Amino acid sequence: MKKTSFLIAGKHAVTEALKNPNRRVFKVFLTEESKKSLYRVNQNILKDIKIYYKTKKELDRMCSKDQISHQGLIAEIEHKDEISLKDYIKQNENKKNITIVALEDVTDPRNIGSIIRSAASFNIDGLIVREKTFPSESMLLYKSSSGSVEHLNIFEVSNINTALKYLKTKNFWINGFDISAKKDFSTHDWNGNNVLLFGSEGYGLKYQTLKNSDFLLSIKINKKIESLNISNSAAVVFHYINKIRKNT
Repeated sequence: MKKTSFLIAGKHAVTEALKNPNRRVFKVFLTEESKKSLYRVNQNILKDIKIYYKTKKELDRMCSKDQISHQGLIAEIEHKDEISLKDYIKQNENKKNITIVALEDVTDPRNIGSIIRSAASFNIDGLIVREKTFPSESMLLYKSSSGSVEHLNIFEVSNINTALKYLKTKNFWINGFDISAKKDFSTHDWNGNNVLLFGSEGYGLKYQTLKNSDFLLSIKINKKIESLNISNSAAVVFHYINKIRKNT
């Protein structure tokens, strides 16, 4: 379990981290102007956290590497305790229609953060990422997720295909999204437990991952447009599945 501390920035990222009982926050750095953002947080939570008032320029320097808008709030936090994929499946063996997202070689923290935000918004149950390439301490990821990282199970695994093979033994369908697939995802039967598998924007899913997929699906868009950004593609799929399941 990772126990290193790191910095996150942004109003929603910081306030959601503070409200999460499974997240340890050590310090909060803020400007005088942004202190009202902390009013939405239970004041008892703040009693054991060191608060430092800084100028905007001082906070700018703390974010200089990622060059993001901190909105007057930065926090030093510790990794939250995450349940393992196998423990999650064991604890939810009687749950129906579990939907888990898996990302293969998606490394841009902005895209991952946006995917996390959409996944949490549309009731996705969890996200599988490769431990070695997941930017778990990225300010950009936390800012892009807008605090949603606090509300989604994130399963860090050593090998994506090993995780997929395991989920197959637990009655999950593996649905690979590939731009060249002929079947549109909206015509697919989404009953049962499903994995939504997305590959890198550069070259998509790898051969072995495609081979491990039960179905290959695509998102049909205007033929004049080459493709969607991966975070946009994921959001379209998440919204659709969430909508049809609410209506059944």
